[in-house]
Amino acid sequence: MVYQTFCDMTTAGGGWTLVASVHENSVYGKCTVGDRWSSQQGNNANIPDGDGNWSNRNTFGTAESATSDDFKNPGYYDIVAEDMSVWHVPNTFALEHWNLAAILRYHTNNRFLRLYGGTSLSSSSNRRPAITIVYDHGDRESTTKLYGPNPRREFEAGFITFRAINNERAAMAICSGVKPTGCNSETYCIGGGGYFPEYPPHQCGDFPAFDWDRLGQSQGWSASKEMTEAAVLLFYR
Repeated sequence: MVYQTFCDMTTAGGGWTLVASVHENSVYGKCTVGDRWSSQQGNNANIPDGDGNWSNRNTFGTAESATSDDFKNPGYYDIVAEDMSVWHVPNTFALEHWNLAAILRYHTNNRFLRLYGGTSLSSSSNRRPAITIVYDHGDRESTTKLYGPNPRREFEAGFITFRAINNERAAMAICSGVKPTGCNSETYCIGGGGYFPEYPPHQCGDFPAFDWDRLGQSQGWSASKEMTEAAVLLFYR
């Protein structure tokens, strides 16, 4: 199968293939057009799985535009991988600058995907593993500071976690860089389904409630401007 991608040939020996990016086109749009990693059909109890793109074979976007729009290529479900790498890159940065522009870069090194079908598709659909990460840029402290003071009390940085469930039983697909220890995961995890019961539709979207206490203010439950305005790039190896 031939498809467009981007490869990182330097991190931890190289061999990383970009398979997806989660880009929040507007945190004010709650499960509206562009929220492909949650739902583009509104906050709807009748469509709890939303668009379902974490676990289906849909593809969209282009690799070179992965920091300007959502991206998913066939490698997401076709590559039988062992590890993941994640880059948080500020929106709209050109491909050739991603590495240096990233506010965080990290990867796993324990071949955990072999236990979950070889893709994050399996991990985000069925189980809830929390996997230790190795930082390539940034550290646990800098990760923690990218979120608001309230979320900092209910996660542990230095992990990547799949399928976190919040207080209202809504599922987030991935907590990138952290392991939840509390139940307000909508303020620090991304993606998920198409129905969030609390204060509808405020939690529904690709970055669900990162703006809970005002956008980009890093106060209360709100994430920082840097985190909210950065695309999350997912690589396999």
